[in-house]
Amino acid sequence: MLPKSRIVNLPVYQPGKPAEEVKKELGLEEVIKLASNENPYGCSPRVREAIEAEFTNITQYPDGSSAELTGELAAFLGVKQEQIIFGCGSDEVIALICRAFLLPGDETVMADQTFSVYNTNSQIEGAVIVEVPLKDGTHDLDAMLAKVSEKTKIVWICNPNNPTGTIVSDDALTSFLDRIPSHVLVVLDEAYAEYVTDSSYTDGISLLGKYSNVIVLRTFSKIYGLASLRIGFGVGQPEVIQLINRVREPFNTSRFGQAAAKAAIADQAFVKECRDNNYRGLQYLSAEFDRLGLAYFPTHGNFILVQVKEPGAEVFQDLMKLGIIIRAGFNKYPDYIRVTVGTPEQNAKFIAALEQVLSKRKAQV
Repeated sequence: MLPKSRIVNLPVYQPGKPAEEVKKELGLEEVIKLASNENPYGCSPRVREAIEAEFTNITQYPDGSSAELTGELAAFLGVKQEQIIFGCGSDEVIALICRAFLLPGDETVMADQTFSVYNTNSQIEGAVIVEVPLKDGTHDLDAMLAKVSEKTKIVWICNPNNPTGTIVSDDALTSFLDRIPSHVLVVLDEAYAEYVTDSSYTDGISLLGKYSNVIVLRTFSKIYGLASLRIGFGVGQPEVIQLINRVREPFNTSRFGQAAAKAAIADQAFVKECRDNNYRGLQYLSAEFDRLGLAYFPTHGNFILVQVKEPGAEVFQDLMKLGIIIRAGFNKYPDYIRVTVGTPEQNAKFIAALEQVLSKRKAQV
């Protein structure tokens, strides 16, 4: 069998290591997973009720158009129903965007350390990847704009950026959008938008009325706590959404996912509680990193990228032996690790384990 030559050397996406696997491998009774930016507070109680009610329909296909969910989400966001498309997580929407717009030889611009799925899916379609270095861990929008050419089809902006957690300000983003050619689609990936408390942050959906070439990605996997149900969405102009819908597979979201998402939208008090808890967690971790003399990026998501002054992959292994799973292996930041903000108890256990690991490594020098 001869596969597409351009996929042969593509890296396989590596998700956060499952806690169950680590328990089995290392014989640990307790493992804390702070690797995948999941919500440590779970999901709204309303979600559980909605899922239980949906069991009676388990033999039926889901609504292929997600009509009820689309209506409720459109009302919540203040957009038209025809402006929304759902996917099996926002990463499927990313794949659909690439499938709909990229041809071999087209160019696509992105940061050099950002969500890897943009790069992978663009390569699958044969596009030319144009990477622009981050500036202090933040998208350098002026440098990205300078790389836009007649061949550019898509520009990707992860805001907050994964893995650095940084945001681009309202002024910087609108200045960029004012200057970018109208033939270029700008994808604003806002998977962590609900966690942001900074007043300089722009909700991308508020920009859709002014910029017809913008599509905003969101997900129910993060603050809503529905990661296992795989449901994300894109919001853009109806004509853009219609084109993406043409390459979407039927029944790409489940009945359970749709029911859960509807229930999640209805419980914004839970979202606020999670955002407040996350903010306090960020303050605690930042203060502890300051105490330990560790540099970190000012973050606006539910994770922090911190410099441990040791090979990140090795610190990952050392922490895992103590029952703490974090994320490492970032090409541009080899001596950094990314840690998800957990509950107060989880955060304290992580700090204790990190301090133990770094002290031991220092003593071995």
